[in-house]
Amino acid sequence: MLNRPTAAYDRFLGSLASLLKKAEAHCEAKAIKPEALIQFRLYPDMLPFVKQVQLSCDFAARAAARLAGAEPKSFPDTETTFAELQARIAAARDYLASFADADYAGWQTRQITLKVGGQDMTFGGEQFLLAYSLPQFHFHLTTAYAILRHNGVEIGKRDYMMG
Repeated sequence: MLNRPTAAYDRFLGSLASLLKKAEAHCEAKAIKPEALIQFRLYPDMLPFVKQVQLSCDFAARAAARLAGAEPKSFPDTETTFAELQARIAAARDYLASFADADYAGWQTRQITLKVGGQDMTFGGEQFLLAYSLPQFHFHLTTAYAILRHNGVEIGKRDYMMG
């Protein structure tokens, strides 16, 4: 098993940063106001693009802390521009990098308790990573990707997978 269980988060946050660069270039090339894309929702009851990016960063950062047995850092949701979203991604990646491999010792069996739907849920570390955190992370990342693709940003699976 992995010594550094957060490696996938970092890799895909790098992909997300690349997707944002393409989105910003798309807005410039098509004379689209960036805030139109940043606030876009796939459906009225879904969260906007900006929140999808914020949550992708949050799930990555919180997973790193919880798997390392630390209290998760909070990031304020204040971003309104592509540059601010890029800074949010960079901050999340820096936070991931702040944990040493040794911090994750025993992560597979570390007990992690968090509120889910107002209820306390306890997971073993491996269950938390594979059955809760990574799926949540990829849900928001994929939704961000889908919003960009829906709006004509020229991206494909390779952009999602490789950055």
